[in-house]
Amino acid sequence: MTRFGKGKTPAAVGASALLAALVLCGIAGCATDHPTVAVQRTGDAGITAGVKAALLGDASLKANEIDVDTDQGVVRLSGFVSSADDVAAAAAAARTVRGVRSVRNELRLK
Repeated sequence: MTRFGKGKTPAAVGASALLAALVLCGIAGCATDHPTVAVQRTGDAGITAGVKAALLGDASLKANEIDVDTDQGVVRLSGFVSSADDVAAAAAAARTVRGVRSVRNELRLK
């Protein structure tokens, strides 16, 4: 009889490999969300980053005073700006980002 490793037969090696694969698949399945949820989170994070970059690109806005949250492509802007024009400019900048479905503009005037 041919042995694989120390004292292992082909059947034992195959069973061990199958058991290891099942355990790893089970761990990976428990450690992640449903695939579409994970993709959505990644998409929302990318949208948030894109909106923040668009806000930073507008020199008239104090982007560090504007909070951006995204949920399923809906962007919520909050914080304080100095004029009504800044409120409109921030919303317009957010709408230019790919993946934004709508903008909830909750910005307030100082």
